[in-house]
Amino acid sequence: MSTLSIVLLVILAILIIAVVALYFIGKKAQKKQAEQQQQMEAMKQTVSMLIIDKKRMKIKDSGLPQAVIDQTPKMMRGTKLPIVKAKVGPQILSLVCDEKIFDKVPLKKEVKASVSGIYIVDVKGIRGNKTSGEPAKKKGVFARAWAMAKEKAGVSQVK
Repeated sequence: MSTLSIVLLVILAILIIAVVALYFIGKKAQKKQAEQQQQMEAMKQTVSMLIIDKKRMKIKDSGLPQAVIDQTPKMMRGTKLPIVKAKVGPQILSLVCDEKIFDKVPLKKEVKASVSGIYIVDVKGIRGNKTSGEPAKKKGVFARAWAMAKEKAGVSQVK
């Protein structure tokens, strides 16, 4: 066997071992996440709150309690989290929001939120179920150009 084929076989063996290891690590992480999700569902409470501000910021700048910051892994401290500042009763709290619903959270509105500890799981508007307090997203350059081209061609109506 030539040197090239031996090197390729060794690289192939290392890749196969890496894929198998990642498979088992991913499976273990999925189980852990499912358990955490069940615990969050069991502990969640519905709370009425006034949303003051929402931002994506680093955990050390977020205003969360020092105990929470100390418990987070060192690698996680540099990443940005969706943080929501809300007035719950007489207190103003910094809460971590779920990434899936962060865009739905309206600013300067009162909402009913499902909260599990310092984690916002779900948000519903208090006046109806409309929680889209955010303005519509602006069109990009190409989308505007495409719309103008359609308009000139007479394909779409002028708005």
